[in-house]
Amino acid sequence: MTQPQSSIEVKTDKLPEILPILPMIDAVLFPKMVLPLLVIQERSIQLVDEAMSQNRIIGLVVAKEPIQEGTYTKKDLHEVGTSALILKMAKTEDNKLQLLTQGMERFRVKEFIKGKPYPRARVEYIKDEDKEDKKDKEITALMSNMISQFTRIAELSPGLPPEIVTMANSIQEPGILADMVASTINSSLEEKQGVLEIFDVKKRLKEVTRLITYQLEILELGNKIQSQVKGDMDKRQREYYLREQLKKIKEELGEKDEASVEIEDYRAKIEEKNLPEEARKEAERELDRLSRMHPSSAEYTVASTYLDWLTTLPWHDSTEDNLDIKMAKKVLDDDHYGLKEPKKRVIEYLAVRKLKPESKGPILCFAGPPGTGKTSMGNSIARALGRKFVRISLGGVRDEAEIRGHRRTYVGALPGRIIQGIRRSGSNNPVFMLDEIDKVGSDFRGDPSSALLEVLDPEQNFSFSDHYLDVPFDLSKVMFITTANILDTIPPALRDRMEVLKLLGYTLDEKIKIATRYLIPRQRDAHGLKSNQISFTKGALKQIITGYTREAGLRNLEREIATVCRGVAANVAEGEIMSAKIRIDDIPKYLGPIRIISDVKSRISTPGIALGLAWTPTGGELLFIEATAMKGKKGLTLTGQLGDVMKESATAALSFIRANAKSLKIDEDFFETSDIHLHIPAGAIPKDGPSAGVTMLTALVSLLTHKTIRNNLAMTGEITLRGQVLPVGGIKEKVLGAHHAGIKTLIMPKQNEKDRIKNSIVIK
Repeated sequence: MTQPQSSIEVKTDKLPEILPILPMIDAVLFPKMVLPLLVIQERSIQLVDEAMSQNRIIGLVVAKEPIQEGTYTKKDLHEVGTSALILKMAKTEDNKLQLLTQGMERFRVKEFIKGKPYPRARVEYIKDEDKEDKKDKEITALMSNMISQFTRIAELSPGLPPEIVTMANSIQEPGILADMVASTINSSLEEKQGVLEIFDVKKRLKEVTRLITYQLEILELGNKIQSQVKGDMDKRQREYYLREQLKKIKEELGEKDEASVEIEDYRAKIEEKNLPEEARKEAERELDRLSRMHPSSAEYTVASTYLDWLTTLPWHDSTEDNLDIKMAKKVLDDDHYGLKEPKKRVIEYLAVRKLKPESKGPILCFAGPPGTGKTSMGNSIARALGRKFVRISLGGVRDEAEIRGHRRTYVGALPGRIIQGIRRSGSNNPVFMLDEIDKVGSDFRGDPSSALLEVLDPEQNFSFSDHYLDVPFDLSKVMFITTANILDTIPPALRDRMEVLKLLGYTLDEKIKIATRYLIPRQRDAHGLKSNQISFTKGALKQIITGYTREAGLRNLEREIATVCRGVAANVAEGEIMSAKIRIDDIPKYLGPIRIISDVKSRISTPGIALGLAWTPTGGELLFIEATAMKGKKGLTLTGQLGDVMKESATAALSFIRANAKSLKIDEDFFETSDIHLHIPAGAIPKDGPSAGVTMLTALVSLLTHKTIRNNLAMTGEITLRGQVLPVGGIKEKVLGAHHAGIKTLIMPKQNEKDRIKNSIVIK
């Protein structure tokens, strides 16, 4: 940094016209200022030696770009520089020169002169354009403002001596004051060179004022930041000392700090729980962090919540299985009527557990229409096993974190539903029901069904890792049960991990028995009626089932029974009756007119109409197929919102009839003069599948032979071009659907004989 020099008088009226030029690379010398220099290059050392032997005057010009070796030319140097007097010179041990120079006058390089190894130039000296006798009010104001701001800079800059402000106040010439301030402040080399090249004093004052204003803003901002940091540190130190004092005061009074008590409680819980090795290390690490935090810290709550989860999970807590098979059978039979296959599978599981206690639990999937007892069956299984029961609904779940939890870096993070359910049960071997697994979705937040792959795999779930816990938890002892209405929407990889047990619809006799044993007593109690105040005849129950409900399950039946109970309860409360025995004739009084009337006989009264069977997610349904012919030529129209497979079945049936018209006693040229229209009513409902092929073939043959089909006959089966009937699926649902509709005779493919044996279809 250059310093002003006032003790040496320099005469500037006889300055040489030709000056040796010493290039500057990191500093700018202003007139009347003193600047120390270090000379390294050999050419520059020779320049200084020759100047010392003559008049000691050299020219200092800032280089545009530094050159390591070589001669500077005019294009390498700025045009304006400062002539300088060498006040002192000293040589160092490594042959370098240390100079102390004082600026004299500004000059402009006119031309460079050759002949020396160092640059020399013919120069033109430049005087300040404003003299002191021309100082106006604006210049005076600029000088006053500059001194004021420079004083503030000196106060904020520890490196500037206080005497420099006194020196600035003593300078009366505006040009010298501007040069002195510009050389002192911490501005860039380019900015200082710019000030050197301003010859008009007023403009120079304004430019330097801009530079010191910017420099002052930086210093004040830095000072403000430093004050804030120091204030924050002082506040933290003060709080630390106060906490230490409060701790000592409590120790003297015999009181324990609440945070210390909580930490000791956590430490005791960790020892008491006997956590697995990995979980214990994580708990101790988190406890060490907690002990170094203040209770008011936000991280303190996060760490304590995490420790709560680790120390309350049932790592080793199990319930003892009830291996009394006879008792388990009784519990299952008391809770549910029918459902032989699920009950049989649970008894088999108990038997295996009894013979081999370390065997892994199965992953069961109860699939069937709504209202068939899938969810309640899970609760009964838990009672039969003597285990805790946990149920979570997966319907509409789209976030993978619902299964695996959120990482602790998120605000409000919690474990997933699996770990939450385990904690809620208080044991590590509950019966865990995942309800509505077929309704799990996926979007940008992840695929929950993929997260369930690990949960529902006994070969992997012994080390299930929740994102929140970040330590493995053993799920191999949990008996997982899932429920679904349909299996098609479950990903194949997930479906492969589960043993599917189908809970299909109930027959009329089964519904009557279930209503008598379970539904009526439950609704009677729910409406405050005693057993002697309401009763149903078997005929009344049959009328409710066939005339007011058409379902595979029992939900609507229970609603209708509840409606009757409400009506009886209202009459009893009003004092109109003391008790009621519900007969067939009483049903319309409580439920209104019959809603479901079988129109099978009326609809199958003309040729060309056949009755098929269809499978739906809610059970079996009847499928009416109507065919008609009109004048035309080889036209086949298919209506009823049919899928591609069903359309192909209709085409195959027509082709078979045309190929075998003679054996069927049909005019072989019937298609030459006729158009065929095949329609399946309920056109708003999409229909697809090959199982209606036989029915469509029968409807077409009935139309073309003018013979009416029996009105209590239904059929199902896939037809081929050669007339072979192939097996179809959903036999039990279709049989039950036909039974509910009052159909007495069914025609099915021969190869579906195995379904009758497997499902034990016996309908009286």
